[in-house]
Amino acid sequence: MTVDISPEQVSAITAFVDVEAPPPAERPTAHFLFGTNQIQPVDIAAERYHKGLAPLIICTGGVNRHNGIVEGSTFRRLLLERDVPNEAIRVEAQSMNTWQNVEYALPFLREACRSRLTITAVCKWYHRRTVHILKGLAPEISTFHAITWEPLYSGRPITRTDWPGIPEGSRRVIREWEEVTRRVADGSLSAARLVEGAWC
Repeated sequence: MTVDISPEQVSAITAFVDVEAPPPAERPTAHFLFGTNQIQPVDIAAERYHKGLAPLIICTGGVNRHNGIVEGSTFRRLLLERDVPNEAIRVEAQSMNTWQNVEYALPFLREACRSRLTITAVCKWYHRRTVHILKGLAPEISTFHAITWEPLYSGRPITRTDWPGIPEGSRRVIREWEEVTRRVADGSLSAARLVEGAWC
């Protein structure tokens, strides 16, 4: 292990940051793709679109600081390459962080609400901030779901079981746990909880 925490702490941290809460199997929802330079969210959304489960896909993200891609625009291009039609895609391409992903895409979230579509966040499995920010900035979406994926750093997947032994993983997961805990306590993030398979 690269971090000095007990197995009990590892289990507690993993359970806290894990946001997985998929929608019911046959229910179409609007899919909200949080910005990243990795393509797993695109593959998830495209596959679910072709199953009739993602009629609206909201892509977010501005210029990525690591490789210079514009995340939201790149998501759109990759979705189009996977035969998702342009009319099913909305793009926010100015945001620089998770907070702005949601803030700048609020018109699209509200469009989904008007269409009576529940929101499904598509995000890294440990990205707990996403649910708190959605809850705080878009209270009108009420309850929402999350489909998660395992990111790759330095060629290694950051999984629920392996993260403590991977420096890139332990740094990110522990930072998420510490930051969310602190910010919910000080009120700078809204409280959010998982109830009967949905975040609220």
